[in-house]
Amino acid sequence: MLAPFACQPGESRGRQKPESMSTFRSPFQRDRDRIIHSSAFRRLKHKTQVFVEHEGDYYRTRLTHSIEVAQVARTISGVLGLNTDLAECIALAHDLGHTPFGHTGEDALARLMEPFGGFDHNAQAMRIVTRLERHYAEFDGLNLTWESLEGIAKHNGPVEGPLPYALAEANAQWDLELHTYASAEAQVAAIADDVAYSHHDLHDGLRSGLFTEADLMELPVTAPAFEEVDALYPGLEPMRRRHEALRRVFGRMVEDVIAVAQGRLEAAQPKSVEEIRQMGATVIRFSKPLYQELKVIRSFLFHRMYRAPSVMKERAKVTAVVNDLFPLFMARPELLPQEWRRDVEAAADETTLARIVADYVAGMTDRFALQEHARLCG
Repeated sequence: MLAPFACQPGESRGRQKPESMSTFRSPFQRDRDRIIHSSAFRRLKHKTQVFVEHEGDYYRTRLTHSIEVAQVARTISGVLGLNTDLAECIALAHDLGHTPFGHTGEDALARLMEPFGGFDHNAQAMRIVTRLERHYAEFDGLNLTWESLEGIAKHNGPVEGPLPYALAEANAQWDLELHTYASAEAQVAAIADDVAYSHHDLHDGLRSGLFTEADLMELPVTAPAFEEVDALYPGLEPMRRRHEALRRVFGRMVEDVIAVAQGRLEAAQPKSVEEIRQMGATVIRFSKPLYQELKVIRSFLFHRMYRAPSVMKERAKVTAVVNDLFPLFMARPELLPQEWRRDVEAAADETTLARIVADYVAGMTDRFALQEHARLCG
């Protein structure tokens, strides 16, 4: 039983390439399954969040992060009466367009692509699901439903201003109504991303030794969580204490989102998903007090983790890898694998070639990028 403002599978706007309905799966379940079975999703196993792939087995990868986001999205959407399959689908797809080496790799590739239309990982995810996955006989991409594409394109809100070329191409083929907000399911996927990375970056930062539990005792949200654990379990061993505290942080974020959404939905009384899209603001969000507290935590993580000297040293190394590989493939596109040659031969100008090279470099895992750099550049 779905809420009236949820995305109803039977009312989907369908697929760009019409297909017969599955006998046992809804359209959004099929979309989710196609994403899970895609090559881009498998590669997330060896693409990292903050730390580079070789730095340790315990740190989150894009794959584990995406699974955590999907779990949070299913929980929140289930409580709110939304379509859990669609929310999970968008959550699993939201990071498909990420480069190797996390945001460091994206920053490097974006600078290299400035003369050719730039690079944006959200837009690249659209390019992957509409063009680059080439497994099906009748179409390029995954032929996802309109609702899934809409969620991938604008789960962070309406897209305004000049569009990234990858998103502009997809939108030209099928109008995704980028000026409106997305469905509540897509909004849930977006907030689930915030919940997941805020939680696991604290875990990974502690494990890496970039900061300590004592540092977190000085911050909002985390300090009360540790105090509660210490009151309930005096003398608890450090790893258990850490886990108990951070799962309380996790729980508070999820519960806050649900409470705020229930209040906003009760006040607005939307009767359809179209009313959600036209509300002019997100219905899924943190409360103002918690949002302000999380800003403090994110500032702490930025300075103590994302810009820590050891992380910055590694950022410089992997930036050099991307900076070497991109111009090398531009100058010598014959170095690209055989399956890329037909696209290269059909490239009419330098911009088209640059976008092909960007597709290839962006698709690399951390491990493969390092191996190719060592092989080709010494």
